Amino acid sequence: MTSPSHAVRPDGLAEIDAIIAAHLWREGPLLPILHAVQAAFGFIPQAAHAPICAALNITKAELHGVISFYHDFRDKPAGVHVLKICRAEACQAMGGAAMSAAVLAKLGLDWHETSRDGRVTVEPVYCLGLCACAPAAMVDGKLKARVTPEILLAELGA
Repeated sequence: MTSPSHAVRPDGLAEIDAIIAAHLWREGPLLPILHAVQAAFGFIPQAAHAPICAALNITKAELHGVISFYHDFRDKPAGVHVLKICRAEACQAMGGAAMSAAVLAKLGLDWHETSRDGRVTVEPVYCLGLCACAPAAMVDGKLKARVTPEILLAELGA
């Protein structure tokens, strides 16, 4: 008979437990744990919440507050392509609002949504550091300057 600590755990819980254990020694381990869980799963699965809360002696509300505060953390899988469009002032001044609206309309999505086919997730960001080359976006981690709806849609194959 296997001991409870060596039992097979469902839903990736063994991997989650290992991630937590690898970061518990840190001062302020919550963010490193969340980054590692997201790197492993592509998002922060609901199954990770209870073990993280128990290990760090925090409430589910506290954990939810942190996950929802930081825009890079996800509670569900992202699309194959992740489009981040800058919403900061410089990009807005250079036509970013109209450009964003056109892209969202063409994709049939709103901010923070993923297409039904799982191909595209659209997220707002508030500065990509390309202010002099606005409007800016990021497609699958690659910066794009002076973007137009046509450029972004071509990048996404849409």
